[in-house]
Amino acid sequence: MKTLKPRLSQNLANFYLLQGEDVYLYDRAFIMIKNKSQIELEDFNLAYYDDDNFSINSVLERAEGIPMGSDKKMIVFKNITKITEKDKNLLLDYLNNPSPYCIFVIFDFYNKFDFIKGKAEFVDCRRFDRKMASIFLVNEFSKRGKQISSEALEALLDYCNGYLTRAVNEIDKLSYYDLTSSLITKKQVDELVTKDSEYAVFELTEALGQKKGDKVMKLLSQMSKEQGILGLITNHFRRLFFIAISSLDDKALASLLAVKEYAVTKQRAQIKNFSKLQLKKIYSLLEEVDFNIKSGSMLAENALYYLVLSILYI
Repeated sequence: MKTLKPRLSQNLANFYLLQGEDVYLYDRAFIMIKNKSQIELEDFNLAYYDDDNFSINSVLERAEGIPMGSDKKMIVFKNITKITEKDKNLLLDYLNNPSPYCIFVIFDFYNKFDFIKGKAEFVDCRRFDRKMASIFLVNEFSKRGKQISSEALEALLDYCNGYLTRAVNEIDKLSYYDLTSSLITKKQVDELVTKDSEYAVFELTEALGQKKGDKVMKLLSQMSKEQGILGLITNHFRRLFFIAISSLDDKALASLLAVKEYAVTKQRAQIKNFSKLQLKKIYSLLEEVDFNIKSGSMLAENALYYLVLSILYI
C-alpha cells in the first residue's frame, strides 16, 4: 500500500490484487487506482462482482468488450469465495493475454486469489505498523485543526485494534466533541471510543494471565453486554493453546487456524502469561462449557462468568 502511489504514477497495470485485513486500505487503494484509470460513464464501464453474481464467463465476456466513451473500463471482485478450479484456469489463461482496455481490481480478504500472485500488481492492505498508522492519524486530525496527545493516540490505536477502518470512523467524533480546545486527550478517547471486541478480549486475556481480578471483573462487566463475546473468548483461548503446543511458524499456524498471521503473532506474545498446563486445563474447560450450553444445563449468559472466573483461578 505504501508504494502504490509511486507505482501508479509510473504505470497503470491491468490487474491489481488487494490482500490484507484492513478494509479501509482496500477502499483507499481502490480510489487511487480508479482515479488513475479515469473511468468515465461508470454505469457502462465499471462492474462489480461478488459471490452472488460471479460468473467467470460473464466476467471474461465483459473484459473483452470495448469501453464506452472512456479509454478504460474496470472490473472489481468484492471478496469472492466461490471460485472453482475451472474458473481459476480460465482467469489464468486470460491473464496471459489481457485486454489493454480493462483493469481488474480484486478485493481478496480471504486470500482466494493467491494463484494470480506474480501475474498481478500486489497491494498489501494489512494493518499499518504503529508508526505509519500514527503518522496517518496525526495528519487526519491536523486537517481538522486538532492535535492528539501521544497517550490518546496510543489508546485510540489500541481500542481500534490497529485497524484504520475503525480509527477513521472515530476521527470526526473526537475532533468535534470539544470545540473549545485543539487538543484531544486520552480521557476523551476513553469516553468516546468503543473498544474493538478483539482488543477487549486481548485485554481481558492479559488481565487473566496476570491474575488481576479487579480488572477482570471490570472488563467482564463491560463486555457481558456485547453479542458473541463468549465465542470470541473461547476462540481466543483455543488459539492460544494451539500456538503454545505447536512448532509451526506464525504463517503456517494462521493458515491452519483460518485467521490472519497478525492475530497469531499478537497472541503468541500472550503465551508468557500462561503455562502449557494451564492452557491445557483451560482448553478442557472450554469443551466443558460448550457441552453444558449445548445440552441446556447452562445458560449462555451464566457461562461467560463461569468461564472467565474459572480461568482466573486455574
